[in-house]
Amino acid sequence: MLVVLAFLGLAGAAFVVRRPLLMAAPACRAGRWHGCFDTENGVLLMTLVGLPLAALAVVALALSRRAAGPTSAWRLSLAEVGLAYGTAPFVWMTLMPGPGAGVVPGRVSLVPLRDLVTMGPLGIGGNLLVFAALGFFAPLRFAALASVPRLLALGAAGSAVVETLQYVLRLDRVSSVDDVLVNAAGAALFGLASRRWWRTVAPAPDRPHPAPARAD
Repeated sequence: MLVVLAFLGLAGAAFVVRRPLLMAAPACRAGRWHGCFDTENGVLLMTLVGLPLAALAVVALALSRRAAGPTSAWRLSLAEVGLAYGTAPFVWMTLMPGPGAGVVPGRVSLVPLRDLVTMGPLGIGGNLLVFAALGFFAPLRFAALASVPRLLALGAAGSAVVETLQYVLRLDRVSSVDDVLVNAAGAALFGLASRRWWRTVAPAPDRPHPAPARAD
């Protein structure tokens, strides 16, 4: 079920943005950095192209941990690969330098909801997806993260790190508190989408108390 949902989601996203993705295809096919890995379209295209390798990684991990059980081995492997493979491309895109990188000083926006209006639907949707895979797969792998407040905190912490890097590295991007808020909301929302498969810790069975020693 998880594999089907992930495939349908990626297929739907690819269909919506198929034309921009094809614009980056010549540069990616030629192995050129410029026009492929330094553009959002190119990164998304290469992410889709690499899906078969990600699937092979899931199979290899699941087969190597057969002792974990036939069900949990596949779930844990899918969660690990999905978490990493689904998060890395979006983090990469948020750390792409702008045209004034290294020249323009870092900019910070700390007023909540001020930048939300200027993001637009596309910007808000993109920010919701940055840590979507993290929020979806992390509770499947780690029982300690199987709660909405913890997913919010995880998404906010990851986003704060990204925004700090944007400022420190002078990437010609605005480090905004609204990005942190929307990134955290995305992690929580996509976490709720996988709630029925969250990993839980089974309660420890009650141990029988030893019988008191009888006095002779």
